[in-house]
Amino acid sequence: MSSPTTPILYLPRRYQAVLFDMDGTLLDSHVAVERVWKKWAAQFGRDSTPIMKVSHGRRTIDTVRAFDIPGLDVEAEVKKIEALEIADTDGIVAIAGAAELLARLPSDRWAIVTSASRALATCRLAAAGLPVPAHMINAEQVTHGKPDPEGYNLGAALLGTTADQCLIFEDAPAGLEAGRRAGSDVVAITSARPFPFEAGCTEVLDYTRVQFELA
Repeated sequence: MSSPTTPILYLPRRYQAVLFDMDGTLLDSHVAVERVWKKWAAQFGRDSTPIMKVSHGRRTIDTVRAFDIPGLDVEAEVKKIEALEIADTDGIVAIAGAAELLARLPSDRWAIVTSASRALATCRLAAAGLPVPAHMINAEQVTHGKPDPEGYNLGAALLGTTADQCLIFEDAPAGLEAGRRAGSDVVAITSARPFPFEAGCTEVLDYTRVQFELA
C-alpha cells in the first residue's frame, strides 16, 4: 500500500473526462483470472503461463484465437470461459483509492472501457464493491479489441468528448498502447500488475495519492 511518504502524482492538465480500464486498474482480479485460464488450458494440455502473458487486458475471444487450437469452436469456448469467470469472484478486490475517486467524479465525466463482457464486468465490479458506471464500453461493443484504440474512442464519444481530451488509467501493455494510440494522456496502475514490463508512461501504485482536475 502507499505510505505517507509516497510522492503525490499531480497531473497539471485539466481533462474533459476520465476513462478507466477495469481488471487490474479499478479492481484486482488476477487470482480469479489465473484460476480460470489454468482450468481452461488444462483441458487442452496447455501451460497457462504463456496464455496469461498475452491475455492480460485483451478480449477473451482474441486470446482464444491467438492460440489457434485445431478444430476449436472459438465462440463456444469463449462462452465456457466467461461462465467460469462469472462464477469465480473469490479474491476480487478494489484497487486502493478507486472507490473514493469514483465517488468524487461526476457520473457523466467518467466511463469504463473494458475487454470484459458487460455481464462479467458488472459481476466483478459488484464483487469489488465498486459502482457500475452510467457509461461503459465492453467487449461486445467493439470490432477491434485493445491494443486498438477503438474502445477508448467510443468511450470518449459516450461522454461527449474525444480521447485526446481524456485521462486514461490502465494497467496492461495492450491497454496502455490503446490509450496512447487514442492520443490520450495515460497513467499505469501497478499494484495488480501480474508480471513486470516497461509501461512507457507515468506509473503509480494506486489512486491514494493521485490528483487531477476536470475542465
